[in-house]
Amino acid sequence: MHKRPVFHQLIKRLREPRKFIQTLLGPRQVGKTTLALQALKTLRKPFHYISADLATLQNLSWLLQQWEIARNKVKSGKGTLLVIDEIQKIPHWAETLKSLWDEDTKDRVNLSVLLLGSSPWLMQQGLSESLAGRFEIIPITHWSLEEMQKNFKWSLDKYIYFGGYPGAATLAHINDVTRWANYINESLIETTLSRDILLMTQVNKPALLRRLFQLGCSYSGQILSFSKVLGELQDAGNTTTLAHYLELLSGAGLICGIQKFANQKVRQKGSSPKFCVYNTALMSAQCPFSYKAAKKNPSHWGHLVESAVGAYLLNSIRGTNIELFYWREGDKEVDYVLRHGKSITAIEVKSTKEKLSLSGMDDFVKQFKPSKILLVGPEGIPLEEFLKTPIQKFIN
Repeated sequence: MHKRPVFHQLIKRLREPRKFIQTLLGPRQVGKTTLALQALKTLRKPFHYISADLATLQNLSWLLQQWEIARNKVKSGKGTLLVIDEIQKIPHWAETLKSLWDEDTKDRVNLSVLLLGSSPWLMQQGLSESLAGRFEIIPITHWSLEEMQKNFKWSLDKYIYFGGYPGAATLAHINDVTRWANYINESLIETTLSRDILLMTQVNKPALLRRLFQLGCSYSGQILSFSKVLGELQDAGNTTTLAHYLELLSGAGLICGIQKFANQKVRQKGSSPKFCVYNTALMSAQCPFSYKAAKKNPSHWGHLVESAVGAYLLNSIRGTNIELFYWREGDKEVDYVLRHGKSITAIEVKSTKEKLSLSGMDDFVKQFKPSKILLVGPEGIPLEEFLKTPIQKFIN
């Protein structure tokens, strides 16, 4: 069974003396539960696994009962590990967890805790407000090209179109994408929207959030102002609402609004976002192009390629101090900009020998003097090589 790169990091932390609540944060169906079960098998210590991911939300009394069961296992000798899946589904979970954790710390109860959450925005809110100083986060990202190749023998083009959801891999057939697309749309996208966002967060215009997600997927790899988005959606919402909804969608690991690179943060926040999916499967499952039709359409395939690079960058910077931007002045554009401290890396993506938009690399270099300039695609770093290279090699 495949073990993701973060497996060894997780094992190392769980073997350390009880000090922090370990927390796996990541979107649905990227293997958090599988990773936790693999860790339990490797550790070979008493454990108690529970999940709050039910149609009806669990309450605090249920959490207290389960915690007591785990405490009783500690009394049998060795320390015990309590694994709580989708804990954000329990109202006021963070305050209760703090009380229980501090009580066990005072009484020297050797009960370690591992949390799993598919709604990072909600999880981090609870962690930072009530559990400050008591937790460590291990980000779990979408699967990379290398992982899909090792486990499912996928080609580069197949990965660009079908993305990196391991649970849907066996359904991803080049000649018939209908069943795969239905699975992505119904079991993954709809579940994330309805149970990880709408059920857990105050959203006054759920239809607007859904349409924003669909539009974001359609325009992935492209810059679009919020005012134009409102025009496309034909809704009476405002840009502040859209920005908040985009933040929720990003927290759930669906789509992100990448900000424009600028020296002043005020200018960054006021810029039009560049939409990008975290997984190209989200684009392909909703578009009218089949795999073969997508490959024959240079414009659509170009957006898929640029989105695949963007998704790789978005997933790679999780848990790091690396920031991701785009840059544009007039009709000149730099696809992606990485910043790590004072180090700046400018990236241009080409899916064919002819790029539709004008490169702004020369203007960007004159204005910002980046440490590295990268061309990804024909005449530059091969796309497959770029997607399989650790991001740290592009910023130092």
